[in-house]
Amino acid sequence: MNEISAGLLASDACTSPKFLYDSLGSKLFEAICELPEYYPTRTEASIFAAYGADMAHAIGEGSSLIDLGAGNCAKAASLFPLLKPAQYVPVDISRDFLLGAVAQLQQRFPQIEMTALGLDFSSGFELPDSVRAERRVFFYPGSSIGNFSPEQAVTFLRGLRANAGADGGLLIGVDLIKDRAVLDAAYDDALGVTGAFNLNMLRHLNHLIGADFEVDQWQHVAFFNPEKSRIEMHLEARCPLTVTWRGGERDFARGERIHTEDSYKYTRQSFVTLLEKAGFATSRMWTDKNNWFAVIHARAIPD
Repeated sequence: MNEISAGLLASDACTSPKFLYDSLGSKLFEAICELPEYYPTRTEASIFAAYGADMAHAIGEGSSLIDLGAGNCAKAASLFPLLKPAQYVPVDISRDFLLGAVAQLQQRFPQIEMTALGLDFSSGFELPDSVRAERRVFFYPGSSIGNFSPEQAVTFLRGLRANAGADGGLLIGVDLIKDRAVLDAAYDDALGVTGAFNLNMLRHLNHLIGADFEVDQWQHVAFFNPEKSRIEMHLEARCPLTVTWRGGERDFARGERIHTEDSYKYTRQSFVTLLEKAGFATSRMWTDKNNWFAVIHARAIPD
């Protein structure tokens, strides 16, 4: 609650993107991934389909696959026949949604040990003893690393390196810089599903901190900021209004915004450099034919 309140009271109001993901938010994001404008999901899926065997060869069988922001677990599950992990550890902030997905998945793959973790991993975490210490491979698809600033991303990845151990690694999806029109459309689709996803955060905040946001007083705004190489998502007040919550309140002018999410875009080399700063050495990189997206396997650099 303190984190949310501090963000709402900042000179430029903001919230963490993790609050986009309550149960409804998770379902809305699934719908976003099916939209024609939202290229990351299908582009990344094409890379996995084309090069999954190469990835499996690079990683090897019998790993402990730790799926960060697992959601419905579909991306990891599609790789199970190739990767053949000994243990699958899906991690997601939306615990109830995750547990339902894992229960179905366990029936399909009874030979894989599964340990679901409902927690917020964005600010650092330590894996419990139930997660095997050997051959930990962090799976972070979908370009979610872009939600962190480059400085925050290095810090976050260093935390993964600390949990990976000497023989661990990382399989990560990265969205690459491309034409601005493609980027803008991906985060402001014609059907308005991304807008509904963003606005649903207000309902979630009402539940979390007892706020009185009225959704129809706000609108979704998203655009690519070329100077910072990132997509920005905001919620913009349609009229002057006052929002109250337990222990706080704020007046918003018409047109004033709450910054809800960033999605940073990288060149191939800039992300390799970022990985090296965090203690990972790039092993392999696979891209689609348009060079819109990359999947990278990196190994922990020995201490």
